[in-house]
Amino acid sequence: MRLDIADMRLFVCIADAGSITGGARRANLALASASERLKNIELDAGVSLLVRHPRGIGLTDAGQIFAQRARLILTQREQLKAELAAFANGSRGKIKLYANTAAIAEFLPPRLSKWLSEHPSLAIELEERTSVDIVHLIASGIAEAGLVSDAVNAQDLTLTPIADDRLVLIVPPHHPLSHADGLSLSDVVTEPFIALYPGNALQENISQHAAELGHHLNYRIRMSSFDGFCEMVSNGIGVGIVPESVADRFRHKFPFTKRLLTDPWAKRKICLCFKSQAALSPAMSRLLKFLKHT
Repeated sequence: MRLDIADMRLFVCIADAGSITGGARRANLALASASERLKNIELDAGVSLLVRHPRGIGLTDAGQIFAQRARLILTQREQLKAELAAFANGSRGKIKLYANTAAIAEFLPPRLSKWLSEHPSLAIELEERTSVDIVHLIASGIAEAGLVSDAVNAQDLTLTPIADDRLVLIVPPHHPLSHADGLSLSDVVTEPFIALYPGNALQENISQHAAELGHHLNYRIRMSSFDGFCEMVSNGIGVGIVPESVADRFRHKFPFTKRLLTDPWAKRKICLCFKSQAALSPAMSRLLKFLKHT
């Protein structure tokens, strides 16, 4: 059978109205057009679907089955349209968001948990990358948006600052540098360092700046979390560089000392990065707007 949605809708309207005239009116069709369509439906089916009476129609057994199945198909079609519309308007689906270490460690968790609780049909795939990598992914069209440092060369992309992201040096208690001011990476580049695991975006950034000074940092140990990182520093194993928000969170738990770094790259802001507002999907646009105003 070569039935279309309009044929099924017309037949259901006729069945519900109990007459061809009433069904045509419900389907917004002229009576002649509805009658012609109904004739073609029955010819195509090869079986009578209606019994004509002087005051209306009745359904044959085949007509009962046809009406039942047609209602189901029409209902499923509306459900499909609603589900696809939810993806199109950004109220359902999965968002791929890239972010640097500082954004993932401190800025995003409380905000994403609130946003996800308010959008139960949306999911976020969060991936950590360096700011340089994120810019490259967005510029090449692989990524839609991300959170990066304002120290990165964003090329022609849009950068919108949303939070401070200063990096600080943390040193063990009673360390010779614990009372020093005006420190830069060059002042501590020969110190033993605590580091995060290889591949960590923040650690790669710090290692790159050390390499630009002609040094490879001496990593005593690499940790998987800032908690363990700060504990190692407090126990005198080495010094480390972390976001100031991380240092402030753990300084009440561990007795390390926080010192500001004077390097320009250490005075950062977390920024939203994307090509243009018009290029964002509805869901990503909603998420970035939320992050910008929280």
